[in-house]
Amino acid sequence: GYVQEHKSLAKAFNQYWEDKIGPYNPLDGTGMESYKNNIPNAAHVCIKVPTAGGKTFIAVNALHTIFSAYDSAKPKAVIWLVPWSNLLQQTVNTLSNPEHPYRQKLNSLFNNRVEIYQKADLLQGSNFNPTVVKDQLSIFVMNFSSLRANNKEDRKVFQENGQLEAFVSQYKNSEHILSGVDDTALINVLRYLNPVLVVDESHN
Repeated sequence: GYVQEHKSLAKAFNQYWEDKIGPYNPLDGTGMESYKNNIPNAAHVCIKVPTAGGKTFIAVNALHTIFSAYDSAKPKAVIWLVPWSNLLQQTVNTLSNPEHPYRQKLNSLFNNRVEIYQKADLLQGSNFNPTVVKDQLSIFVMNFSSLRANNKEDRKVFQENGQLEAFVSQYKNSEHILSGVDDTALINVLRYLNPVLVVDESHN
């Protein structure tokens, strides 16, 4: 109700907390500090969820809300970043398993048109092309390190890749192309797709 009433996230946030716990007083720390608009035009909201409280389930549901507000002609792409390799495989398994509640929810929200990819799938162009991504939700599960170029394996993301040539004809302009990086490099394809970013365990 507050957001609809005030038409501003900052005003809604400030009024909500003032109504709940009174005005903010920096001298004694009572009340809630004012909304911080750190990134223009991006909601700055934190929801604290305890361990095993359903953070991944919240993220899965949020994707539908986010993409419902998008231009439906644009590909629905998500980069799901995880800090450790064991968590990567666990995430791939839970999002891929049709018996798991996460995948069942994704299938329900996106009409069973969901594909989960790992970095190797993307580099090989395995069921990954402009036609496929246009008609589905594509989730790319990757390590934090995958988008850095610190070692030979990670540098593949920045290298010319003939498997991804089909995407180049889809580029409307070159704004997303990194300087000195081939148009067909996976990093440029990902930038073209303008994915939603889910950062799992971001405090790590």
